[in-house]
Amino acid sequence: MITFQDWGEIPYDIAWKRQETLMHTQVERKLRGEPTENTLVFCSHPHVYTLGKSGKEGNMLYNDGTIPFIKTNRGGDITYHGPGQITGYPIFDIETFHLGLKNYIYNVEEAIIRTIALYGIVGERLEGATGVWIEPHTPHARKICAIGVHASHFVTMHGFALNVNTDLSYFQRINPCGFTDKGVTSIAKEVGHEVDYELVKQQLYQQLLDVFK
Repeated sequence: MITFQDWGEIPYDIAWKRQETLMHTQVERKLRGEPTENTLVFCSHPHVYTLGKSGKEGNMLYNDGTIPFIKTNRGGDITYHGPGQITGYPIFDIETFHLGLKNYIYNVEEAIIRTIALYGIVGERLEGATGVWIEPHTPHARKICAIGVHASHFVTMHGFALNVNTDLSYFQRINPCGFTDKGVTSIAKEVGHEVDYELVKQQLYQQLLDVFK
């Protein structure tokens, strides 16, 4: 059973605190031997750059102080969040799905791949680089969805960021996910026009339910 919450547009730091509350509640239930609950959160954030725990600050190339820069406890390096992006936070006890962390991430990638396929976009995985990529093994490699996770007692938080109608110019201030030789893209850029953001959310929600059923 997966419970869904849509937080709309919410500042990153507030969403992080809400996630931690949900996660800690489930960890405490688990440690007491009680049944856990799985919550899927969708939201978007005002412009913000976030750095994973193993990321390098030097991948922030330019910041004039107008956009927050937040160090987090998720995996991965630096990324950008902003309007037009679907940020998903599964607060899942992945043991209830009989999954380890690697297969959990694989499932999230699979749901993204299936969603963008509805728009004629072929998403793929790239060995050693978590997330969903377009033409990953070519000079035109570009990431459409970043993934960064934190887990405690197999309960996850943080998650993924799918670029739907995202203004990609904000990625020019960073080395996205630490890469200097790969680009970023969005559904809108790939299909040549903005798409229905709410429809993509519905489609992605259904794909996640199907993958984690």
